[in-house]
Amino acid sequence: MEKLMTITELGDELGLTPRAIRFYESKGLLSPGRVGSNRVYNYRDRARLKLIVRAKRLGFSLSDIAEYLDLYRSDPQQLEQRQLLIAKVRARIAVLEQQKIDLTTTLDELYEIERQATAESASVG
Repeated sequence: MEKLMTITELGDELGLTPRAIRFYESKGLLSPGRVGSNRVYNYRDRARLKLIVRAKRLGFSLSDIAEYLDLYRSDPQQLEQRQLLIAKVRARIAVLEQQKIDLTTTLDELYEIERQATAESASVG
């Protein structure tokens, strides 16, 4: 028999609040079963939620995540899913690489301002 978890058990295991899990449900990313009026989650729900959390941590949007998860149903061999994943990962890498360049440029400018201000302070005092 398949082990089912409550929303609290699932949240505790993955470090999420029940509210966060319900949010992902409201966005159509999870569809738990019901036992009476209680939500119950199976291994598939847990795996999907782990993937959602990881993708969010990596900066993917909910629509990107939904698109990726939808391919599980439509592509049993997961070829489309892998191609989409590669494209999304490459796009995310490009954004992060540009942010890294921008951050380095900003830090260099700030260090230069700090250097100039420190030099001016030393020459005044």
